[in-house]
Amino acid sequence: MDVHGRDLRYFVAVAEELHFTRAAERLYVSQPALSKQVRALERQLGAPLFERDRQGVRLTPVGAALLPYARRVLADWEEARDAMERAKAEQAAVLVVGMSTSPARGGLLPAIRSRFTEARPEATVRLRQIGWEDPTAGLADGSVDVAYVWLPVPDLDRYTYVVVAEEPRLVALPQTHPFAARESVDFADLLDEPFLALPKSAGVLREYWLAFDERPGGPPRIGAEIASTDETYEALVDGRGVCLVAAGNAPLISLGGVVTRPVHGLSPSRLALAARTDDHRPLVLDYLRAARRVSSLTR
Repeated sequence: MDVHGRDLRYFVAVAEELHFTRAAERLYVSQPALSKQVRALERQLGAPLFERDRQGVRLTPVGAALLPYARRVLADWEEARDAMERAKAEQAAVLVVGMSTSPARGGLLPAIRSRFTEARPEATVRLRQIGWEDPTAGLADGSVDVAYVWLPVPDLDRYTYVVVAEEPRLVALPQTHPFAARESVDFADLLDEPFLALPKSAGVLREYWLAFDERPGGPPRIGAEIASTDETYEALVDGRGVCLVAAGNAPLISLGGVVTRPVHGLSPSRLALAARTDDHRPLVLDYLRAARRVSSLTR
């Protein structure tokens, strides 16, 4: 036999109130309609659920046996409804993508977004620019769902990632610098130069862009700290130092007064799309999957 959830709600309300009028008020239905529905349920089950007399309303043994199960079914249905609502919200959710510099790179971002939209046409993607003080581009504090980051980032084991681009590290110089006349520069020739550095909060990423691993001596001399593309350009023009940049970011600072040159003796930089390792939401996994597909096609 099939019993409707509405019938169970009506039964539970009467069983808890032991009063048809109060139960009807609680359910926002008329008392005659409630009584009719309960009697129909009793006929369907083949046994009375309530004893009705002048003293009031009492559960029969059959009604008392049904009550805990009816409550459980209704509670399970409420949980199921909540789960469905969460799933629907997930399908229509907004995915926030963090970045510290533009990941466009010859159509990379549009290609990933296109792949993602194929799988999730109902989803909305919002881009959020994050300052260079946060090397995780918003992942660490949870302000974004996924992020384009330069590797390495602090606490890398907290994140899962897909490398979407590998680019040579160039050196950016004031146009008046002696090395600006060269076609390329050996990194050994840059060791005594003052360098522009990311904020200290960038941790291992700051060290990476100062090429700590490729320096045979001590740490570099810091000419200034930079936390944005504009600050980098201004510091270069002012002659406060040189800095390493990914080839894809060179156009952002190769404006009047600044040039970039290839550097020999440095490993390439890696741009990745990352997410928190413990974030298993389908929306996040689908965006990572889209990035993985695009990355495999471009290699």
